[in-house]
Amino acid sequence: MKRITLVMNCPDQKGIIAAVTNFIHGNNGNIVYIDQYVDRVNAVFFMRVECEIADNEQGIENFKTNFIDSVGNKFHLKIDIYLNNALPKMALFVSKYDHCLYDILARHQSGELTVEIPFILSNHNDLKSIADRFDIPFYHVSVTKESKKEAEQKQLELLQEHQVDFIVLARYMQIISKDLIQHYPNKIINIHHSFLPAFPGAKPYHSAYERGVKIIGATSHYVTEELDAGPIIEQNTTHVSHLNSIDDFIAKGRDLERIVLSKALQLHVARKVMVYQNKTVVFS
Repeated sequence: MKRITLVMNCPDQKGIIAAVTNFIHGNNGNIVYIDQYVDRVNAVFFMRVECEIADNEQGIENFKTNFIDSVGNKFHLKIDIYLNNALPKMALFVSKYDHCLYDILARHQSGELTVEIPFILSNHNDLKSIADRFDIPFYHVSVTKESKKEAEQKQLELLQEHQVDFIVLARYMQIISKDLIQHYPNKIINIHHSFLPAFPGAKPYHSAYERGVKIIGATSHYVTEELDAGPIIEQNTTHVSHLNSIDDFIAKGRDLERIVLSKALQLHVARKVMVYQNKTVVFS
């Protein structure tokens, strides 16, 4: 038996759960996880199902085709079906900060993050030694105001050559263009401090310190054309006080960035995040 994951949404209506579960049972499948949510304001139904089906490629393809032709079309489902043991390919984009990169690579090496990492890409050479240490190909693509379009074309060529499924901006300090976002809709994950837009700029922790804030945080979200306004996957906060220095703020903030980004990646890889109208439904 092979395990697959079905992630779907449609206009809310009666009989959806029964139709899905009856189809799986009627095709000799075994449900191992099921969860659903109804957005009552917009009358939209969301559902995530993990099930086991016959262990052969023909069986999986037939299952997909038959499910869409019957249940999918009947309820106007938007559906994605994933084979669970097929590891998604994740490209890492970085600049000079290394804390998120180290954390991701350590979790990947320990087996906690079940993905393939075909390459690490950066607009600087500073972190190449880390890629070498983890034996992952490293590409340096310089980005300037004049070369940005050419640089993104090189990035896209690498992404397509390696058949990358999604991109992680592990503190990549460049704005992603509309063209690249359109190639990877809801498949580019970013991490930033939660001060935006209240504390924008290069030194948000300094600004927060000067304002005497009591809580700092981090947010991981999908990248959209509107800067730092994409669907939010994960957030977290921690308390600070007048006793903390700027260095304390930075250290606490970086810890949060590592934790929040890691959680967001795990949710994305497990197919537990559904995007709808610039919001997310995140299953447990």
